Amino acid sequence: MNQNPLKDLHLLPKVKDSLTYLYAEHCRIDQDDKAIALQDAQGKTPVPCASLTTLILGPGVTITHAAIHTLADSGCLVLWSGENGVRFYAQGMGETRSSRNLLRQAKLWANPTTRLEVVMRMYRIRFKDPLPDGLTLQQIRGKEGIRVREAYARASRETGVPWTGRSYQRQQWSSADPVNRALSTANSCLYGICHAAIVSAGYSPALGFIHTGKMLSFVYDIADLYKAALTIPLAFKAAAEGPEDQERRVRHACRDLFYSERLLGRIVPDVQQLLGIPIQEEDGTWDEDEAFPGGLWSPGEGVVAGGVNYSGEAEVLGEATNGSDGP
Repeated sequence: MNQNPLKDLHLLPKVKDSLTYLYAEHCRIDQDDKAIALQDAQGKTPVPCASLTTLILGPGVTITHAAIHTLADSGCLVLWSGENGVRFYAQGMGETRSSRNLLRQAKLWANPTTRLEVVMRMYRIRFKDPLPDGLTLQQIRGKEGIRVREAYARASRETGVPWTGRSYQRQQWSSADPVNRALSTANSCLYGICHAAIVSAGYSPALGFIHTGKMLSFVYDIADLYKAALTIPLAFKAAAEGPEDQERRVRHACRDLFYSERLLGRIVPDVQQLLGIPIQEEDGTWDEDEAFPGGLWSPGEGVVAGGVNYSGEAEVLGEATNGSDGP
């Protein structure tokens, strides 16, 4: 587990009223009655699955099949990540059994008009003061570039860390200066927590509105809402403290900052606000009853009932065909 294990699980941060998350590393996770228990050198920590919606598994975790079964039955999303959620490797089934949020996201994404409206919302929400009406997307992108550049310059002035521009090459990590490495580490932490919130709420991390072409495009869209206020100042402060053990310090600082800012509790409401454009939706009951059959898409009706045998339609069609041939 992490260095400060949560013995009082009432302290878990929440997304709305239902989403709580716990990060664990270097421990064994077993089934414990109708819950799970984390076992490490410091002892055993019971975890009530009913109040947990996301369990993030870091390095060194061994988890039993029975524990996974219990988590799945409780609707808890299990994520496999790097240390402190810095990398996101895989995920299981989350709390929701409904595709409603995903379908809404896809409809907004597929329609050029609604996609542009979401893009404009994503840019406008980043500015403290309302932007003038009538600005084109290109003009707003220009203003966003100025806003980000000023955020870097302000952090540089406040910390005394020189800033010559964003420079990051994955194949030459050590060649980057300390502040660029700190930015990459902090942003990676931010991507991890945004990814967890997005998939927990039933959205696709791949269907981005501003970003496109990557499996995490929507994660990048959402993370960009918070960088100027969170990861940029944090990274410059970490760089000002010296290069010693910088990546670990940045990860721990991100963990503490995200918790104090209640970031996980803000992400899903922000996503819902951004995607809150009126469109025609089909209400489903799959979260109430996961065994309830889903609908069947039909080009004329839109969606027809699932779990129904439609062989009668084939018989009617056959009778009509036979009748048209005459005696």
